[in-house]
Amino acid sequence: MLLIRKIVAAFMMMIPVLVCGGQAVDSLDIKIGQMILIGVPGTGIDDAVMAEVKQGKVGGILFFEKNIPPTNSFDAFSRVIWQYQSSAAIPLFMCIDQEGGRVNRLKTKYGFPRSVTAAEMGAAETKDTVRYYARTTAATLAGLGLNVNFAPCVDLASNPDNPVIAKFGRAFSADEVRVTERAADFIREHRRLNVITVPKHFPGHGSSDADTHLGMADVTATWEERELVPYQHLIEQGLVDAVMSAHIVNRKLDPEGHPGTLSSAMLDGMLRKKLGFDGVVFSDDMQMHAITRHYGLEQAIQLAISAGIDVMTFSNNIKQSEERTVDRVHRVIKDLVQSGKISKERIDKSYRRIMALKRQYLYDDVNR
Repeated sequence: MLLIRKIVAAFMMMIPVLVCGGQAVDSLDIKIGQMILIGVPGTGIDDAVMAEVKQGKVGGILFFEKNIPPTNSFDAFSRVIWQYQSSAAIPLFMCIDQEGGRVNRLKTKYGFPRSVTAAEMGAAETKDTVRYYARTTAATLAGLGLNVNFAPCVDLASNPDNPVIAKFGRAFSADEVRVTERAADFIREHRRLNVITVPKHFPGHGSSDADTHLGMADVTATWEERELVPYQHLIEQGLVDAVMSAHIVNRKLDPEGHPGTLSSAMLDGMLRKKLGFDGVVFSDDMQMHAITRHYGLEQAIQLAISAGIDVMTFSNNIKQSEERTVDRVHRVIKDLVQSGKISKERIDKSYRRIMALKRQYLYDDVNR
């Protein structure tokens, strides 16, 4: 299976058509599929998602606590992950939010190791605490077959009343230097076990006073440029493989008022050009109400791709948010390309970034 995957990955970069799931599939379908990350229902295999995995129309799966079997959790959950992964021609991003503390899907009640908040790791006198918990987390993820951790959170705890960051201890510190140092150790421990980390939420969610799960968060008057320091220094150290965008509005950075996920000024202008980052950009959940209450599905997808998002996340885990299937999202993107609203070249850029990251972490790299 591994040899077949390597051959498929090599040929997918060169040929327009391949056979996937027993059917001829246009390479545009495959490239679009790599840009879609989807949440799944239940604790078992979802037949619809499995079919789309086999067709190459999905590039990754995001898991939540609702997906963890309540008994025999490690074995049962790892079996589900393996079944999806072994059915994909191109290895899937298998993702979870395992920051620790409140943002903790793999809880002790299921038999997983204890975790602590970023705030606790940041407040510790030495780096041993963050190294220990990061290493334990990475070992657990790797053992399950999960290869992407949507962590660390590198937001600054600059607003102690922040309802989504500071309130839950998700930031290492209010000090940008301390955040950078602790995040670097967190990332290194994951890299030791070949688990991709995704610093978030760019360009900084720490000064907000609203929760983007529930609506728009405007940080125009509160955001500080020092919130970029962790990204800048971690990128300079070569420690950033991927970044997650924020849905925050900052009119000083984007006069049009688009949230970060949909902002070319913030992603292409600031992250790509100013900070020199050319890795994969994951969106925060496209079903959060900061997006869905202000933008239609097609408009949000078009703006996100145009802004520089490589992988769009549709968790199907947000209350009062319409479910988004792989098929529907895939069809919207393909229609945008065929209508000329999104160029094939733009899709190719994301595909190259995604495949470079997957080759680095998800294939056995003979040159490593």
